[in-house]
Amino acid sequence: MKTSQIAVKAVTRIFFVLLLLGAFTLYQDGSKITHLYFIGNNKWTLVFPALLLVGFAALFITCAKQKYTKTDWNWLLVLNTIVLMIYCVTLYTRITDLVK
Repeated sequence: MKTSQIAVKAVTRIFFVLLLLGAFTLYQDGSKITHLYFIGNNKWTLVFPALLLVGFAALFITCAKQKYTKTDWNWLLVLNTIVLMIYCVTLYTRITDLVK
């Protein structure tokens, strides 16, 4: 159980640091990002990222409430956070390619 607690705390902290660094670098020069618009042909493409974010928030809140005592919930949060980090990195690289 101790391993899952360490893993979930490390992965969530890495996620928040990467999120802050990515937001800082994108909004450092605000003039380029204001002219970036999202036009999607299919609105269903937004469902899965929204599910990832809602799942992350729900798992993070429940694990924090239970003080990371449930091993299964901890590993679910680790998995969800890793997938969310991968999605955020791909989105960040895509946006930086469009901005340049």
